[in-house]
Amino acid sequence: MTDTNRPAVIGVVTASDRASAGVYKDESGPAIEAYLTAVLTTPFRIERRIIPDGLESVRDTLIDLADNAGCDLVVTTGGTGPSPRDLTPEATLAACPRELPGFGELMRQVSLSQTPTAILSRQVAAHRGKCLVINLPGKPAAIELCLNAVMPAVPYCLDLIGAAHIDTDPARVEAFRPKK
Repeated sequence: MTDTNRPAVIGVVTASDRASAGVYKDESGPAIEAYLTAVLTTPFRIERRIIPDGLESVRDTLIDLADNAGCDLVVTTGGTGPSPRDLTPEATLAACPRELPGFGELMRQVSLSQTPTAILSRQVAAHRGKCLVINLPGKPAAIELCLNAVMPAVPYCLDLIGAAHIDTDPARVEAFRPKK
């Protein structure tokens, strides 16, 4: 059951060779943090990582955040396209044995309303024990669009997997929980 006695720990991971090398400033990770700060009403703290693209780097970071940092939720950005270094979905599934395909399906569906290249996106969501991992695209506008689409289901999903309890500001995003 849900752990209501502690603040949530949320990992924010940017997978980018160039951002991790300091070639350009990461804008996607801060966009995720700003979104969570605006939408969540319960206490939480962020565990932030900027890492290179690649299967091992992403997989190992997700395992570390779930198993050692105690994250309830990890939101990744980057590495979901079709280029050879875009391996975030594969790394997520290597770290998290239980896929939740509805998340990726919904994110692609809402993204298609804005861009035809959304069909190239390969976001997935899965969980490792009590940690839900959601892959997002790399552009800040797409991040907000996708989070707005899936966030209504995130609090209840965390409840079901035994993670920390989170609530949202219903004026921004109304979380769905079945009536008792």
